[in-house]
Amino acid sequence: MTADALEKIGYGLYIVSSGDRDRMNGQIANVVFQVTAEPPMIAVGINKRNLTHELIEKHQVFTVSVLSQDTPVDFIRDFGFRTGRDHDKFADIAYDVGTTGAPMVTEHAIACLEAKVVNRVDCGTHTVFVGKVVAGRTIQEGEPMTYAYYKDVKGGKTAKTAPTYIARGKKTVSPKGGGGMSKYRCTVCGYVYDPQKGDPDNGVQPGTPFEDVPADWLCPVCGAGKQDFEKVEE
Repeated sequence: MTADALEKIGYGLYIVSSGDRDRMNGQIANVVFQVTAEPPMIAVGINKRNLTHELIEKHQVFTVSVLSQDTPVDFIRDFGFRTGRDHDKFADIAYDVGTTGAPMVTEHAIACLEAKVVNRVDCGTHTVFVGKVVAGRTIQEGEPMTYAYYKDVKGGKTAKTAPTYIARGKKTVSPKGGGGMSKYRCTVCGYVYDPQKGDPDNGVQPGTPFEDVPADWLCPVCGAGKQDFEKVEE
């Protein structure tokens, strides 16, 4: 079997959230689908390492926000590549608290659904939570974001914790002379390290060539290591 065959399966792009007013989190998910019509039930696939998984297990509820096709990539990256364990993803965005007490992202969403967990399936690295839909509404008219549109048109990347992530051979390029001031791109999320700007928030001062960045430095967007960066060809 080749990975190309799996990539032919179609997906949407959503934000799955859970929690309460004391602790809430949401994440990008592409495995969301309707299971039954009477009663209406939906299922979501969530990585066990994610905070959202922990909150769904605790509260037994989750919400799904259907993203619009014009959702900015930076907005998607914030929910898809940053951990809610040390970053409040809801701090500066529009959201509502639904009837279940869980948050629903309304910014860039065309619809939202709330569900109570009625079953779960252990799938190794992920859990598929099946929930009975208890509420839902349309936020605005528009086309939903598909996973293919996100990747092919917007140039989006796949997080390593996503169920559809496929490891590719790592491309490594060694700096050659000229002061080593080339830019390097994260192959996981697309963040570009610019030596002129550095990463002051994480202790890397402006003017630091990529090869001089500490070995334990991580991508400030998705947390990938230095080994996951490749040289940006001029």
